[in-house]
Amino acid sequence: MMNIILYDYRTKFCYTYNLQLIYYKGRFGLSRYNLENNHNSNIDSTTNERKSSDYLKTLERGLEVIKSFKDSPHLTISESSKITGLSRPVTRRVLITLETLGYANSKNGRYSLTPKILSLGYSYISSQNIWEIATPYLEKLSETIQESSSLATLDATEIVYVARVSVNKIMKHSLGVGTRLPAHASSVGKVLLAFLSDHKLDLYFQQAELRPYTEKTVTSEDKIREDLLNIREQGWALSHDQLEMGLLSIAAPIRDIRGEVVAAVNCATHSGRCNINQVVNEFLPLLLDTAEQISSNIDFEMIQ
Repeated sequence: MMNIILYDYRTKFCYTYNLQLIYYKGRFGLSRYNLENNHNSNIDSTTNERKSSDYLKTLERGLEVIKSFKDSPHLTISESSKITGLSRPVTRRVLITLETLGYANSKNGRYSLTPKILSLGYSYISSQNIWEIATPYLEKLSETIQESSSLATLDATEIVYVARVSVNKIMKHSLGVGTRLPAHASSVGKVLLAFLSDHKLDLYFQQAELRPYTEKTVTSEDKIREDLLNIREQGWALSHDQLEMGLLSIAAPIRDIRGEVVAAVNCATHSGRCNINQVVNEFLPLLLDTAEQISSNIDFEMIQ
């Protein structure tokens, strides 16, 4: 164990980091404990200590404008303003700034994002290095079973794909890196929820909109909690007709150097091609092996 003390001249805080050499399943790595006065490393504790003057409202507004393009590739200032709830002058300034920096284009009063916007998401993938680790194993899995496979993480009440190998299109909408899906209706989401702490799971249910996507979507909090207990015990999750009728997927957890679940890997098919018995008996062993291989190559701690 070694201590490192850092001084932040902006906030006038001293931060103490305790770095410990971790040995887990035959691997060594560094784990970071926290922080000033032994505070928990949960971001909520440090966020509460920050002054309101440290919060950049302008950045928040910029991100809201970027997210307003989620369901439409082209928006006017008024349309983006309506989606975000921001005033037209603020929205206009944000869009002009994005255009000046190369993140947006405009034509005839309508704005669209440019491919440069992908660099923002790539910064996350690159910094975590998990995409490079997972992709070869996903490719091998998909080649073996001839079905699509993905790696995803939990973001609030949704899962976000951070790596994907697509073989067959099984959903009405195209899926790719950056696609977000509701956690309660997906196999990946169920795995990630199953391994949350009690506090984080309670917070999830406070925030989540448990809406049905098909007639079979489970929307009862009590039933979901019951399912999550079973998933945590068995170590994998199955989703059938929950997000889309005919969609059949199975998922397993990915762990970091400390053994903490930080992501999940899944493979998906259509019930017209495979039944549940085939998925469990043929796909699951290969999926669990893939999850173990990816986990064994994550030799760092991912901060959640």
